[in-house]
Amino acid sequence: ISGLDPAQPYFQGTPIVVRLDKSDAEFVDVIHTDSAPTIPYLGFGMSTAIGHLDFYPNGGKQMPGCGKNPVSQIVDLDGIWEGTRDFVACNHLRSYKYYSDSIIYPDGFLGYACASYDVFERENCFPCPREGCPNMGHFADKFKGKIKNNFLKLYLNTGEAKDFALWRYKVTVTLSGKSKVKGYVNIALYGSGGNTKQHQIIKGTLQPDNTYTSFIDAEVNIGTVTKVKFLWNNNWLNPTFPKIGAATIIVQSGEN
Repeated sequence: ISGLDPAQPYFQGTPIVVRLDKSDAEFVDVIHTDSAPTIPYLGFGMSTAIGHLDFYPNGGKQMPGCGKNPVSQIVDLDGIWEGTRDFVACNHLRSYKYYSDSIIYPDGFLGYACASYDVFERENCFPCPREGCPNMGHFADKFKGKIKNNFLKLYLNTGEAKDFALWRYKVTVTLSGKSKVKGYVNIALYGSGGNTKQHQIIKGTLQPDNTYTSFIDAEVNIGTVTKVKFLWNNNWLNPTFPKIGAATIIVQSGEN
């Protein structure tokens, strides 16, 4: 059974005989996309972990792309009816859209076991353990024989519009240069499976010989890395024309 944001009102906190529970099938996976409290946030979905695998994309409460202004959301690319539904229950409806996209991207939507979304965002719970990570959605059952705990809460990020799948990479950069400067660093990854857009990984003081780590949620599975493009810019005009480079760049994918 795959639960797509199971209803919170009248079901959360109730006995398992009246709601979805992992005892209902040999394998139950759940996608939580609207788990903020019904009062006062009008969350429609359940926050409690109730399956063998419980996925909380983007933290499970507020989905990217659901904060658009009402006009742009109602006049949706898929039509006014679809746009109106999204305006009323955008977070709740993201669950089936993620599931649909997971059929197209069997290697996407990798979920990372973590104590909370905050811990996940603080650069922990990466990479996947030896047994790997489950994929949210249609292919979640491939992880069926690898579940060690009573339940597993998993976190990941998604895009704000179709196609929703993202692939997470850890990028570690050691800077080179003669003096520290203010600015920001962008990275673009190139690989056998495709190339990413530029992603900002550092902003503020750039100190040569310092090592910086950041995470990129890329819009493509780049496969084997073939090239990394490093770009940096000053925040303002600097008459001394400082130079900053990358001594080393290490890229690690979640599957590692």
